[in-house]
Amino acid sequence: MNKKTKKNIIEYGIIGVVILTLFATGLHTEVIGFLQRGILKTGLMDPDLKDTNGFTNKKNNPPADYSLSLVNSKDEKINMEDFRGKVIFMNVWATWCPPCVAEMPGINNLYNDVKNEDIVFIMLSVDQDFQKAIDFNEKKGFDFEVFRASGPMPPQYNSQSLPTTFVIGADGTLALTHMGMGDYDTEEFKEFLKALK
Repeated sequence: MNKKTKKNIIEYGIIGVVILTLFATGLHTEVIGFLQRGILKTGLMDPDLKDTNGFTNKKNNPPADYSLSLVNSKDEKINMEDFRGKVIFMNVWATWCPPCVAEMPGINNLYNDVKNEDIVFIMLSVDQDFQKAIDFNEKKGFDFEVFRASGPMPPQYNSQSLPTTFVIGADGTLALTHMGMGDYDTEEFKEFLKALK
C-alpha cells in the first residue's frame, strides 16, 4: 500500500468517525440545520409571494379549515377556531428535521417583529414526544409558543414535506402554503402578513 492510499484511508476514516459521532449524539440535525441556515440567507428558498399557492388575489383563495384542536406547552387546550379573524402563521415542524431547525431563528425574529400586529403563530410540532419540542424551544430561547395537535389534522394541512408553512388571512382564506424551509425574516414577508389583516 503506497503513502497516498494510506493517507486517503485515514482521511475517509476520520470523516466516517465524525459523521457517525454526529448521528450517534444527535448533533447531525443541528449541524445540517446550521449549514441550511446559510442556504436560507441566499434567498433561494424564500416563499413566492407574487403568486402564492397559484392564487393571484384574495377572492380566489380557498377558505381555511379552522377545525384543528391544539395543546400548547402548558398543556392548555386551544381550538384554531379561537383565532378566526386574525392572521395565522402556522409552521408544521419537528425537532429531528434539519430544515425545520434551520428556519427557526428567522421565524423567531419574524415573531418578535410582528407579535403586536394581531398575528398568531402556531408552531405545530409533529414530534412523537411533544416534550422534545418543548425542551428544544426552551433550550434555543425562542419566544413563540409550541403546539401539538390534539386531534386529527385537517386534510388541508396534511403535507408530506417538513417543514410546511401555512398562512391564513384575517378574512379566513388560505393565503400561502410553502413546503420546505423558507426565510420568513424579510421585510417583504412582514408586509405580506400585515396586508392580510
